[in-house]
This record gives sequence, structure tokens and C-alpha cells, in this order.
Amino acid sequence: MSKKEDENLKNEEELDILDVLLDENNDSPITLYDEEDNPVKFDQVAIIPLEEKLFAILKPIDEMEGVADDEAIVFLIEENKDGDSQLIVETDEARAMRVFDEYYRLLDEIEEDK
Repeated sequence: MSKKEDENLKNEEELDILDVLLDENNDSPITLYDEEDNPVKFDQVAIIPLEEKLFAILKPIDEMEGVADDEAIVFLIEENKDGDSQLIVETDEARAMRVFDEYYRLLDEIEEDK
């Protein structure tokens, strides 16, 4: 890992993930850890409010088993018991599809405004 990547990883760990996701100037990959504590990098696609909850759509940069190159993953953003934000993979397929539908609706709305 390069020194710059190591510094970015330390900075991400110090910041609340919600702050990282909402930072309009942040274009660095987001590093999350899998079940075996291996780092997995993601590009942020969107933050979507839906059903009084907040979701993140992230696209894996690193290859992930069971995830195609053109797929993204929906994460629920929740606070843990310490008040820090955490990302939880949305396992309810119907809700994940509603998040994607809202994302596409917002994209269409932006296109119509141009």
C-alpha cells in the first residue's frame, strides 16, 4: 500500500462514514472490510433518502465474488450504539430495488431540468 493510500485509509477511519459519503469534494474510493477483514474499495454512486432512511449505492472497484463488474450494492446507513454511522448491506431485495428506482427517477429529473 502506498503512503498516500495509507494516509487516505487512516483519514477515512477517523471520519464518520456519513461525513465521507456526504463530502461533495471527496472523489477517493471508500474502503470497507469484508467478513474476513479484507479491504474492499468502492466508488460512491449516490446517496438516496427513501422511506425515512438513508441509503448509499456503492460500486465495487475490487472484484467481489457474486457481484458483476456492472453491478452496484445498496447499503443502509445506520447509527451504531456509539452514535457512529455504519453501512449495512441491504438484504431486502425489494427495498434495494426501490432504492435503485428512486436513483433512476432522480437521474431522469435532473435530465429533464437541463
